[in-house]
Amino acid sequence: MSQAKHSQVTISSMTRSDLIDELAERFRQLTKGDTELAVNAILDALSNALVQGKHIEIRGFGSFSVAHRAARIGRNPRSGESVAVPEKRVVHFKPGKSLRESAGRSESTARMNAGIKPINP
Repeated sequence: MSQAKHSQVTISSMTRSDLIDELAERFRQLTKGDTELAVNAILDALSNALVQGKHIEIRGFGSFSVAHRAARIGRNPRSGESVAVPEKRVVHFKPGKSLRESAGRSESTARMNAGIKPINP
């Protein structure tokens, strides 16, 4: 996992490669190549559904939707000049109840409550 330091707080992030590595470790019956194919297939399916404007709901995790943002007049922060911002579609993620509740807890408590077994017991 990669880490970035933002004003006294260290933020850890998980990349696609980190996810593949963790799943390959957890499901040892699958090769790393099979795990990579599965992760890519899931992410491609999610991406394609969002491109088509579909709503995705994964119970306990959260939901993804595509929102429309209308065109507006923005302001250049350096010059103060008005700038036309075109309309666009943006992906919105709303975390599910169990994810929201577990995000604030310690990692071990959150993993236990989510039913996730530790990789190295």
